[in-house]
Amino acid sequence: MSEQALSERPPTENEVRQASEAARALATALTPQGLPFSVSRNGDVTEVELPPALGQLVLDVLTHVARGEMVTFVPYGAELTTKEAADLLNVSRPFLVSMLEEGRIAFHKVGSHRRVRACDLLAFRNARDAERAAALDELQRLGQEFDAKESGGN
Repeated sequence: MSEQALSERPPTENEVRQASEAARALATALTPQGLPFSVSRNGDVTEVELPPALGQLVLDVLTHVARGEMVTFVPYGAELTTKEAADLLNVSRPFLVSMLEEGRIAFHKVGSHRRVRACDLLAFRNARDAERAAALDELQRLGQEFDAKESGGN
């Protein structure tokens, strides 16, 4: 087992296989009432029941690992470095810094270093994604309108 966290490296083949097996087993156990499972250690068995939201979160993490993806948890109240924030937005650090300086995302300084609250970054990302979805919907509507005019004109 690697000492490095899955946020710093892709999962190994063995981790992918084990995550896939665990995800399949837990997916069949997850119900609207929650996720019941047993933990066995040194002959002692502990029964655990997670609420549905936590059960889904565990299943989501296992599913990402089963796909061979790195996984990072970011607490909603965390303060992120510009590199961490850029990685979450999938943009370069210099591009993120320019957005911060333009006032598009709130930040504060700790000494000479910029820090971005995760909740501000996630709010920006959600708004950006909503704008993109609306723009795609509008393009689709315009394309259908154009197609309708073209087919009606022929």
